[in-house]
Amino acid sequence: MTGMQNDDREFLFRLLETPSPTGFEMPGQRVWADWLRPHAAEVACDAYGSAWATLPGKSTRSIMLAAHADEIGYMIKHIDDKGFLRIDRVGGSDAATARGRRLTLLGDKGPVPGIIGNTAIHLRRDDPGAEKAPAVHDLWVDVGASNPAEVAALGLRVGHPSVYQDGPLELAHKRLVGRALDNRIGSYIIAQVLKRLARSKQKPVFSLVCLNAIQEEIGGHGAVMAAYRIKPDLCLCLDVTHATDTPGLEPAKTGSVKLGGGPTVTHGTANHPQVIKRLLEVAAAKRIPLQHEASSRFTGTDTDKIFTSREGIPSALVSLPLRCMHSVVETAHLDDIAHTIDLLGAFVLSLTAKDLFHQTLT
Repeated sequence: MTGMQNDDREFLFRLLETPSPTGFEMPGQRVWADWLRPHAAEVACDAYGSAWATLPGKSTRSIMLAAHADEIGYMIKHIDDKGFLRIDRVGGSDAATARGRRLTLLGDKGPVPGIIGNTAIHLRRDDPGAEKAPAVHDLWVDVGASNPAEVAALGLRVGHPSVYQDGPLELAHKRLVGRALDNRIGSYIIAQVLKRLARSKQKPVFSLVCLNAIQEEIGGHGAVMAAYRIKPDLCLCLDVTHATDTPGLEPAKTGSVKLGGGPTVTHGTANHPQVIKRLLEVAAAKRIPLQHEASSRFTGTDTDKIFTSREGIPSALVSLPLRCMHSVVETAHLDDIAHTIDLLGAFVLSLTAKDLFHQTLT
């Protein structure tokens, strides 16, 4: 992959390929933690599996870079008498794109392949309603079984999760495609920041804690627990955002974010004005391209959960532009990934002992 060392590419692809649906994140967390151990002073996790890696600074103050480990998927909800599975969403899975896709079901005996059925177009021609997007309860999964006993023999039962089989793909002109870029790409980026700073001759003033939180897709529960425990003085949350430069979207409704235009910073709500100001200053000094987004009520990311922890943690959201979010063809640009690593690393190194990021009345 252009501009990426082989070991970094291997790490990224392993993260993207490892199934880690919400509530079942530990396989991916182990990949992430194993890669970071040679670079971090400590790697740990909490009771529910949010993981973090620490790089000591010159002071006891700390900055947390937060991403989330989980991906969307499905869960077995019912097994009928013919051995077909009915499923429910895990996170914001899009039933409109589900029919005819391959799944990996995570059962007690290991991964099980399956497919989400798609009734042939020949049999749908006389049913106008069949061309509408299905409800999730309309979807059915075939794992090759003819009855519930054969399903059980595969190690499957109600409650087992699944993800799409689609892995990463490289397109022309520095495009990376795949499922789970939301937000496994964020997990990769914060790991790269820690590695770069660990190898740097310049030791940061603030200790760095990189958090890979669980269960963001269903409400940010991992971020709540971890922020309370870690108690950082400052936080940059990293997630993906919608690149709106594809056909059919109106900037007046969606805002204007371009793939390849650099990471975005979000203004308003959870985003502390002084932290945003520093991000803009760092980007200008390092000539890192930035795009801007507005948050009038909430960001819809772990930032919303982190900034209210304890007495308040000055926080800001940095986002990577992503096309086709919550699909198997999520698309990112390698230049945006590189610029985001540069921005976060430079921000950490910009911090001094005098930086408080605290509003005053004078």
